[in-house]
Amino acid sequence: MSRKSFSYKDKPWLKFYDKGVPEFVKFTDCTLNDYFDEAINKFSKRVAFVSQGYEMTYEELGEITYRFANCLFDFGINKGDRVAIHLPNILHCVIAYYAVMKIGGIAVTHNPLYSPAELEYQFNDSGAKVVITLDLFGNTIIDLRSKTQVRQIVCVSLKDYLPSSVDPNTVLSAEPKQAEDVYKWKDLISKYSSNPPKVQITSEDIAQLQYTGGTTGISKGAMLTHSNLTKQLQQIDAWDTTIQRGDELTMVGALPFFHVYGLSTVMNLNIYDGFKTILTGRPTPESLIDIFQKYRPQIACLVPTMYIGMLNHPDFSKLDLTCVKRLMCGSAPLPIEVIKAYEDKAGVHINE
Repeated sequence: MSRKSFSYKDKPWLKFYDKGVPEFVKFTDCTLNDYFDEAINKFSKRVAFVSQGYEMTYEELGEITYRFANCLFDFGINKGDRVAIHLPNILHCVIAYYAVMKIGGIAVTHNPLYSPAELEYQFNDSGAKVVITLDLFGNTIIDLRSKTQVRQIVCVSLKDYLPSSVDPNTVLSAEPKQAEDVYKWKDLISKYSSNPPKVQITSEDIAQLQYTGGTTGISKGAMLTHSNLTKQLQQIDAWDTTIQRGDELTMVGALPFFHVYGLSTVMNLNIYDGFKTILTGRPTPESLIDIFQKYRPQIACLVPTMYIGMLNHPDFSKLDLTCVKRLMCGSAPLPIEVIKAYEDKAGVHINE
């Protein structure tokens, strides 16, 4: 039996697009800084991120980010210099990333659970000059520094941003050993002004080195420009016609930001759209179900293990997902029976 042949000109895939999805996206040429500054000004009173119950508004996010940008500039970080962000999904991760963007630096995100050998390789490969890390990992980074080009180390604490209802003594933390050019986050933030330095940045400048998984060899730092990352955000929004930029919506922040999937579809998209994201550093079925019950998010970008974990949890049957407008899944195929279960529960299709 002969098959009908198609040419690119026929574009048969267009008939599978949802209603309202354009054939072409009319891209705007801009930088991540453009979107960040716009969100800070336009949505200043909205909550941008929630972490450990602490609600940070866009206004506060902007002020602290600009303060840390001044700090990095004072450290001697210039346009094109690499800054390593060795953090889980906490507020400091977002702030550090956009502070690096503000001064034209290049952010290099690292999995906090990497071994010292893996970190040593990536620090040297990227040429990172500053590392922002959790105080729990401070001694590891201090011991590694002499083997790398790293000059300054900034240690953040889970105690830095807590609601008044949380006792800081119940939060896990550590006191790194004394060493030269090792700083505490809160000390630095209080020291600098919120008027960031003026650095000329274009869309073709490199914004980030995203290290690959290394499944077929040594991981490599993929160069992502501001154009790459901002156009990806525009593509995501063009593809989903149920949600409009600027809507007051809540997202689940479970995907790690050191992975490009979480970075683009959660952290950067949240800023681009002016949403609120609920951060969790440990996306267990219990913590995810708790987020859905407490915050009623409309958007969730997860991986198969997260969807399956919630589905198999005894509390899933009692979970109300009628709040959901967009579900996304990536990194691996999702079994059809899982997709069907969520369609029945939430009334929306999981976009893979």
